[in-house]
Amino acid sequence: MEPFFTFLGHYWWLAFPLLGMAGGAAKAWEQSAKRRHERRLETLRMKAELKTAEIEARSLTRGGRHGGPQIVDTTASVVPSELLGRLFTEHDEITARWLDYELDVAKLIAFPAMSDGRQPLTAAFLRAKKTADALRPASADAQVSDRQVSEYLDAVGNYAVAFEIAEKDARRLRDSTFTEPERKRLDRAQQLLKVAIDESATQAERNVAYKRVREELDGLILLSDAAVTVLEKQVAREISAPVRKPAPEDS
Repeated sequence: MEPFFTFLGHYWWLAFPLLGMAGGAAKAWEQSAKRRHERRLETLRMKAELKTAEIEARSLTRGGRHGGPQIVDTTASVVPSELLGRLFTEHDEITARWLDYELDVAKLIAFPAMSDGRQPLTAAFLRAKKTADALRPASADAQVSDRQVSEYLDAVGNYAVAFEIAEKDARRLRDSTFTEPERKRLDRAQQLLKVAIDESATQAERNVAYKRVREELDGLILLSDAAVTVLEKQVAREISAPVRKPAPEDS
């Protein structure tokens, strides 16, 4: 123990930055826990709404116009379209946020982990997406059981949380998982990309820049077919010529 205390005696000043780092990590963990707690509360609230709607639907069925006890199919309870509509909206918003990375080559270069299925958190997000997509009903008016809606609700909640975690990690990592030569290639690709989609550049300049972008990214980032299509449309976009006003006719 004596060498340890001797070390502390010489390097006591290290305690301050270490305490600062610990405080920052604790704050980040607290914010993440708060978001997860809010997600759980929202999930519980929506489940309560679903159960209430189910009870009301069964009550209406039992008290039908013919009166008397009736058999109720509890596996096919009426589900409010508003509830599914809200789930669809959240599902679509998460997918749109993901596509904002998937289809934007500039963002893929800046945050490559978002398209790298080898990253554990990205892989977890993609699995959550696949589950949510598979459990999504055909429409808000589809005849589905309360169990199906409950499973879909959980899947959308997991999908949202998984995306937030993957996005945060990708923004933290940026290009740190690449070697120095690879990072230089990514930087060149980012600069060339600006030329490739620059409307003020000539078509020839944009074509050359686009070709070099693909070369720099080859083996580093795998662009989806959809991302390539979007980029090619941007590169091939017509350069808008300045609009000339017609000269006034002589009277």
